[in-house]
Amino acid sequence: MQTDSLSDRILKGERRALARAITLVESNRTDHRAQASALLAQLAGSGRQALRIGLSGTPGVGKSTFIESFGMKLTGQGLRVAVLAVDPSSARSGGSILGDKTRMERLSREKNAFIRPSPSQSHLGGVARRTREAIALCEAAGYDVVLIETVGVGQSETVVSELSDLFLLLLAPAGGDELQGVKRGIMEMADIILINKADGDLKATATRTCADYAGALRLLRKRPQDPKFFPKAMTVSAVEEQGLEQAWDEMQSLIQWRRDNGIWEANRAAQARYWFDQEVRHALLARLDTPQAKAEMERLNAEVSAGHLNPVSAAEELLSTLT
Repeated sequence: MQTDSLSDRILKGERRALARAITLVESNRTDHRAQASALLAQLAGSGRQALRIGLSGTPGVGKSTFIESFGMKLTGQGLRVAVLAVDPSSARSGGSILGDKTRMERLSREKNAFIRPSPSQSHLGGVARRTREAIALCEAAGYDVVLIETVGVGQSETVVSELSDLFLLLLAPAGGDELQGVKRGIMEMADIILINKADGDLKATATRTCADYAGALRLLRKRPQDPKFFPKAMTVSAVEEQGLEQAWDEMQSLIQWRRDNGIWEANRAAQARYWFDQEVRHALLARLDTPQAKAEMERLNAEVSAGHLNPVSAAEELLSTLT
């Protein structure tokens, strides 16, 4: 594969080239990893940046419906929107349904939108192993906003905060009282909590739930990267497209404040350091996947099982062979 030609097409905004490039960076083949690294290096100098918005929430809260309505609103304003949706992979077969395009039928037909579902491949934290590289490709392709939809497994999905400039948490009406909102983890990561399905018979319930979470957020320690009144809770209706404009205004207000106060650049720098650390860790783990390392592990496993070595000593012996 000629990465020069592919990078040129990506810089021109070709969606087919972008899809092909994401497939390349998601591949685990050794030759593909080398090509992906070369491609990302070629695109690194484009200087293009998108607003990265991470979005999480429990299954059934309406993440896909919200993303479609919100994405249509953004494209209606002339913005180019990329959606990176992470689907859970089966622990047994390793397969994923990858049905987000079918759930976002209107947005998938929009010429200024790009939707890419990816399998989590059992990667923890709610995102796929190569979501960060996929974001970089979307930015190089000229997209203004990148929406990262997580798997939606609960309060452990904090890795998305290391990928995004804004982190939205979608909750359902009556999804928990004020004490639920104080729970650490994903709640502390959220910049804006959106109570979805604030329509019809659930509108009053959504308003009460929003008040509960607004009260809970006041009990959490204020973060230095937040201006006054953030983080905050709001109600939206993805079906009736109510509250989306107000939510977008709040997002822009927060981002502008972070830009003006140097928080944007500091966050991006901290995220780069985080992913450098993660790459080093993954590279070290990959060295355990060689035939020689596997053979040594089997030998030491037998020693540990027989009681001739304790696990700590065996681990130290194995690691000494890798240095």
